[in-house]
Amino acid sequence: MSTYFPSGDSLADKRKWYVVDAAGQTVGRLATEVARVLTGKNKPQYTPFLDTGDCVIVVNARKAVFKGSKNDQKVYRHHTLYPGGLREISVRNQFERHPERVIELAVKGMLPKNKLGRAMAKKLKVYADDEGLRRHAAQRPEPLTLSARAAAQKA
Repeated sequence: MSTYFPSGDSLADKRKWYVVDAAGQTVGRLATEVARVLTGKNKPQYTPFLDTGDCVIVVNARKAVFKGSKNDQKVYRHHTLYPGGLREISVRNQFERHPERVIELAVKGMLPKNKLGRAMAKKLKVYADDEGLRRHAAQRPEPLTLSARAAAQKA
């Protein structure tokens, strides 16, 4: 018997497009499901060193929620590489200005920190409202349902 091994050449042709509605979803739980699809861990032909994942469109990012006290305490930090250049922005302010950036950062934090992870992150499209459905209508995205584990935790 021979073991099936995915070819790196044909992976891009077989990618599916999924759409996820973030309205009312918890940011962290949503990000874990999206990261699983981007890496391809939801497929039987998953290979750790190949990009076997699919493309994901997240719509209504403005309506996603944080649970607990994260809305008040969570802070995003970055450095400008100048002396004294540490900048901070609270998650509440970031959500008001760029709600799509909050989802992107949550998902990117769950992907590998290498060249493969950056390639996976390029397959993620996040929109603050329903604009993504119209913009990506040609890809015919399928709605992505949350896994049974995430649905059970939500209930």
